[in-house]
Amino acid sequence: MKLLLASNSPRRRELLALLDCDYEIVEPRKVDETYPAGLSADEVAPYLSALKAKAYAGLPVGDDIVVTADTVVICDGGILGKPKDRRQAIDMLNRLSGKTHKVVTGVTLMSADRTVTFAETTEVTFDRLSDEAINYYVDRYCPFDKAGAYGIQEWVGCIGIIGIHGCYYNVMGLPLHALHRHLRDF
Repeated sequence: MKLLLASNSPRRRELLALLDCDYEIVEPRKVDETYPAGLSADEVAPYLSALKAKAYAGLPVGDDIVVTADTVVICDGGILGKPKDRRQAIDMLNRLSGKTHKVVTGVTLMSADRTVTFAETTEVTFDRLSDEAINYYVDRYCPFDKAGAYGIQEWVGCIGIIGIHGCYYNVMGLPLHALHRHLRDF
């Protein structure tokens, strides 16, 4: 079987490599990532992952499996996407400061004749972050390509996260244990 990772995310590429399996990168296709208004926050990531996979209908042949994913950060019931600018990143980190939030990653595996979508949820708790720490992190690490404006593997994760319940790799963008289990079953 050959995996075809449909993602621009350098973190997802690094994470998939940890599974020691052969994979190729396929050029991500444009997808309108609009989701239905009535969808619960927990359902958004798997919905978007499946939507992304549909853009590759007809691509997998033989034993090829297309892998798509989407990650959302949920705080106080609302979704924190990727910040558009410095101000939005600071606002997001202030919302996360001193609270527990959820990170949900939806993953879709699609072969020529089968599609499976699953989601993994991890709870992350931040200590109270000072304005100085938030400004330093945003200015130094520019987390504008990260849902919730942070990377758990970066400085702010080291100094700010006091606990996680669930898969660490899920917070980085790809729940490796669940992915491996689903690939085995696939």
